[in-house]
Amino acid sequence: MSILEKFLAGDRLALAKIISHIEDRGPELPHLLPRLYEKAGQAYRVGLTGPPGAGKSTLVDKLAEKYAAESKSIGIIAVDPSSPFTGGALLGDRIRMQNLTRFKQIFIRSMATRGSAGGLAASSGDVAMAMDAFGMSMILIETVGVGQVELDIVDSCDTTVVILVPESGDSIQALKAGLMEIADIFVINKADRPGAEYIASEISMILDAKRKRTDWLYPIVTTQAVNDIGVDILKEKIALHRQYLTAGPNASDNRRRRVEKELMRVFNLELKDYIEKQILTDKTLNYYIDEILSGASNPYEISEAILNSLDRNKR
Repeated sequence: MSILEKFLAGDRLALAKIISHIEDRGPELPHLLPRLYEKAGQAYRVGLTGPPGAGKSTLVDKLAEKYAAESKSIGIIAVDPSSPFTGGALLGDRIRMQNLTRFKQIFIRSMATRGSAGGLAASSGDVAMAMDAFGMSMILIETVGVGQVELDIVDSCDTTVVILVPESGDSIQALKAGLMEIADIFVINKADRPGAEYIASEISMILDAKRKRTDWLYPIVTTQAVNDIGVDILKEKIALHRQYLTAGPNASDNRRRRVEKELMRVFNLELKDYIEKQILTDKTLNYYIDEILSGASNPYEISEAILNSLDRNKR
């Protein structure tokens, strides 16, 4: 049997191997990904993001347990920082989720950011699609927690949960132009600490303008994930947001926006691969660098020349 046949037969090792193919961006991907896309489309994707130390891994752990108790199959993508030596994931989140290994219906994959500045590994959307095609009903995506720049999670998920802690109060002004803008649900974790009520109130005031423009109320949930307090309420809010997206008056528009974002994500990834492999080879890249260093050209002129050459080739 081929790896795809084993995958379609429910072989978890085949799923792991296909994810490795996706991460390595191998030459077989153009044939593999369309087959996976045909089988995908049933899973619901929930992204959890926020500053480092907010308790994202613990919340993912508790949510996964509750979904597993309902006999749902769960895929977890834990995006870890890249090792500076190997380029691979440091696997911190997988270590913290060891207790989930007792659930056969939970599949955990740690991924390295590999230099991606958006908090998600560049291929995490395709990995989520592979888990979807494998039959996972829920996919939980946890970002590396790099702060304001991890905004691309919204393009890979149906529901985005931003997790903060009481100590985040002083950084709300910095966050509101980034993470605050992408959240569907806010969580104040470690809510037993002083300042939890204050930060919830501050977020609520920031959200007043957004709430007037939509039927979704952007709930704020207080949790103590380590003690499993408030996690059931978060789970309920996720279910309500799913209902809002799929059965509300804007369901058709929501679906179109999701497909549009997916199309742009795939296009940008493929274009980047094409430019790196077909145009900016090591020899060509070094030539352009020398041109810039000598003052003969600059990055803007070179980029424009490359785009113009692509346009000529198209004709």
